[in-house]
Amino acid sequence: MEMIQSKLIASVFLISLCLIAPLTRATDVKYCDKKGNYNVKVKGVEISPNPVARGAPATFSISATTGEAISGGKLVIDVSYFGFHIHSETHDLCEETSCPVTDGDFLVAHSQVLPGYTPPGSYSLTMKMYDDKKAELTCIAFDFSIGLGSSVADS
Repeated sequence: MEMIQSKLIASVFLISLCLIAPLTRATDVKYCDKKGNYNVKVKGVEISPNPVARGAPATFSISATTGEAISGGKLVIDVSYFGFHIHSETHDLCEETSCPVTDGDFLVAHSQVLPGYTPPGSYSLTMKMYDDKKAELTCIAFDFSIGLGSSVADS
């Protein structure tokens, strides 16, 4: 009986791990200019949940490093759906991370709820980071998906 319970617990653990792990999967990131020598180097992007759910909060966390302090700036985000530009937004860098950013590692995190009518599918996001003097610090692009399931707004 104990052996059956142990196998059942192990099975439930593995199934749970398989369901939770994809929710915060790291995303492949490309620099906009492969030869560009950006002051901010991006280590990775995590999207949670992944795929993004319509009508529910989604968090984009970008881990990066810089060789010099950043006192302020902005993030410019452009989103495309099947190659068509559909959305742009600008954020104060200091609202997405703690300023001033000292040299070394830092995290930029943005949470947003996508409307329930957002179509499911594959999207491309380009993010440019500028300092307070409007100099481009980095430019990255990555893809993300919005799930096919029903949205929170639909229920």
